[in-house]
Amino acid sequence: MAVLGMGRVKRRIAAIVAVGVLLLSQCLLSLAAYAQQADKLPRVGVLTNQPPTSAYYAAQQGAFRQAVRDLGYIEGKNITFDTKSAQGNVDLFPELARELAGANVNVMVVAGEQALRAAKEATATRPIPIVALLCGPDRLMASLARPGGNATAVSCMSTDQAAKRVQMLKELVPALVNIAVLYNPQGDKDTEYKQVQEAANSLDLQLRAYEARSPTEIEKAFALVAVDHPQALVILGDVLMNVHLKVLADLALRNRLPAIYLYREFVDVGGLISYGASLKGMWLRAAPYVDKILKGADAGELPIDQPTRFELVINLKTAKILGIQVPASLLVAADEVIE
Repeated sequence: MAVLGMGRVKRRIAAIVAVGVLLLSQCLLSLAAYAQQADKLPRVGVLTNQPPTSAYYAAQQGAFRQAVRDLGYIEGKNITFDTKSAQGNVDLFPELARELAGANVNVMVVAGEQALRAAKEATATRPIPIVALLCGPDRLMASLARPGGNATAVSCMSTDQAAKRVQMLKELVPALVNIAVLYNPQGDKDTEYKQVQEAANSLDLQLRAYEARSPTEIEKAFALVAVDHPQALVILGDVLMNVHLKVLADLALRNRLPAIYLYREFVDVGGLISYGASLKGMWLRAAPYVDKILKGADAGELPIDQPTRFELVINLKTAKILGIQVPASLLVAADEVIE
C-alpha cells in the first residue's frame, strides 16, 4: 500500500509540474507576443536636457504624455515612448539622438537648438520626422510656413520679446543706466542678443555681455558681474540656462541683481520676473504635431506653431528682498503675482 501511495504522489507531482510548465510556456509566449506587438506600435522618441530627477522634467513630460493621451493614444496599446535625457550635458545630444534613430522611432520630439542639430545629423540617412521645441526656429529652418526637410517646430518666439524684457527692467528700475545680458553663445542667440542691444540703445542704457557655456561658466560670469555692478540683468534662455534656473535665481539674488527670464519656472524658484511663452505649454502644443505626423503628415510641410499668448509672472517676495517697488502698470498686466 505504501508503494502504491508513493506512486500516486509521484504521478500527482508530475501532473503539477506538467501544468506549471504549460502555464510558464503560455506566459512566455504571451510576453513574446506582447513584446512583438509593442515593437509594431508607433514609437515616439523624446530628447531633452532636463535631468529625470528634476521637477520640471516630471511636469513637462507628464504634460506632454497627457496631451498625447487626450488625442486617443494609450501607452502600450497604440503608442510607446522612448525618452532620453542629456541630464544637463548638451554634449551627449549627438549620441542620444543616434540611439533614438537606431531604435527606429517614428517621430522625434527634441528640446532646443543643440538637440535639433543632433537629431538632424542622426537622421541624415533616414529622415525620421522631428518636432523641435525652439525659441528661434527662423534661424534653423527654411520658413515659418514651410520649415522644409524632415523637421517642424513649436516656438516660444522669445527673440520677438527680448526688447520687451529690457523695457520691463527699465520700469522696475527707473534709474537704470547699466544693464547686463547673460547668454550661451553656443545656443544661437545672435538675433535675440541684437534685439537686447537695440532696446538698450533706444533707452540710453550701457550694455555689457557675459557668456556662459557650462554651469562653471555661469558661476564665473556672475563673479564678473559682482565686480562690474550692473543694475539689472537679462538672461537669454536655452537648454543650459533652463536646467540651471535655480542657480541663476540664487546668484541674481545673492548679487542683489534684478533679473528677467523668459520662462515662469525662473520665478517659481525665486527669480524676480519672467515674460514669455510657457515652457510647459510648448510641450502641450507639440502633441498635436506628433498626432499629425503619426497619421502621415510631412513634418517639413507643417507650419511652425507660434505662441498665442505670453505670460508675465512677478515674484513680490524677491522684489521686496531687492528693495524694488513693482509699479502698478506691471502688477496689473501680470498673469500671476507670487507673494
